[in-house]
Amino acid sequence: MNNILSLLENYTLDNINDIAMSMADDFRKRRIEKNLTRKQVAEMSGVAVANIVRFEQKGLISLKNLIGIAMAMKYTSEVKNIFSEPKYSTMEELTQIRKNAGKTRAHKQ
Repeated sequence: MNNILSLLENYTLDNINDIAMSMADDFRKRRIEKNLTRKQVAEMSGVAVANIVRFEQKGLISLKNLIGIAMAMKYTSEVKNIFSEPKYSTMEELTQIRKNAGKTRAHKQ
């Protein structure tokens, strides 16, 4: 049942703040699972403890700090590959993606 609820939650997060807090909650869970304190993660990542606290409590963090704590927690590839694969929901989008493959700039349509 928890797996089903977890799957449903992933599809209903459509607001920036909810997604940020979900990421922060997941980070906190992974940190605790590894038995790491905020101070230890700060030392490993070079991110100030205050920034880690702010992330866990409010979901606020800079991209560089997020990358830093992800790397410290061994989630480098997950962050590095966030935009690595094209996403599409229609055949028209897929066609456009294939048409634009290799381009270096987007143009107004």
